[in-house]
Amino acid sequence: MKVPKRLQPLVDDGMIDEVVVQLMSGKEAQVYVVRCGDDLRCAKVFKEARKRSFKQAVQYQEGRKGRNSRRARAMSKKTRYGQKEQEQAWLNAEVDALYRLASAGVRVPQPHGFVDGVLLMELVADGEGYAAPRLDDVTLSAEQARDYHGQVIADVVRMLCAGLVHGDLSEFNVLLDHHGPVIIDLPQAVDAAGNNSAAMMLERDVDNMRAYFGRFAPELLTTEYGKEIWALYEAGRLHPDSPLTGHFEHDTTSADVDDLMAVIDDVREEQAERMAPAWDE
Repeated sequence: MKVPKRLQPLVDDGMIDEVVVQLMSGKEAQVYVVRCGDDLRCAKVFKEARKRSFKQAVQYQEGRKGRNSRRARAMSKKTRYGQKEQEQAWLNAEVDALYRLASAGVRVPQPHGFVDGVLLMELVADGEGYAAPRLDDVTLSAEQARDYHGQVIADVVRMLCAGLVHGDLSEFNVLLDHHGPVIIDLPQAVDAAGNNSAAMMLERDVDNMRAYFGRFAPELLTTEYGKEIWALYEAGRLHPDSPLTGHFEHDTTSADVDDLMAVIDDVREEQAERMAPAWDE
């Protein structure tokens, strides 16, 4: 096929020998199958910010550290330079996450480089060598659903132990190769320790997986792996091989309303004292 404009520099530099076919076009990127020497790989071409429909929500960016203090300060402002740096940080997030998670044993595509907004990575293939389907495109037996669900949950745990939460995990960004699920699409991955929404996002990721696999194995619908995993993480007891039950004991202790109101009153008084004008005597 004709070489897309964004891939031409990589062809000129010898990083890509041939563009075989466009694999998909999504809300944030276009993905092509390319040949690099004897290997078939994926080239993910990120769309420019103004052409993407996926918004770089503040909720996802919280806790991300700039590469240096100057860039961090710029990213907090709305200047053209600041927006450019923020955009670059967003693009680098997936690359950094892929390398980090691959090292942690999470099943993600192996990255092979990132140049000018183009991510070269492993082509996840099925048993016949074709591009692997998304979970949304397959029908599973109950046994397969239980097996693959267990594999995804294990990878969610490994991700969290590596300090990351996917943040947008669903049947649309998990591929199925001949070994099982492979997690993709990580530009919105969040720092588990530095993002106040990390617990909510992890539970949402796990709940999405529960709902999908529960279509084929209904007994999964009663599990609460998300809450169990986060509770272990908060307690400092989560490890890649932590045994999980899928059950979670909810706190049924009644709140002490009087004690809570007393704390609120104390905070209000402290705030009032800070806001009060200082008079010279």
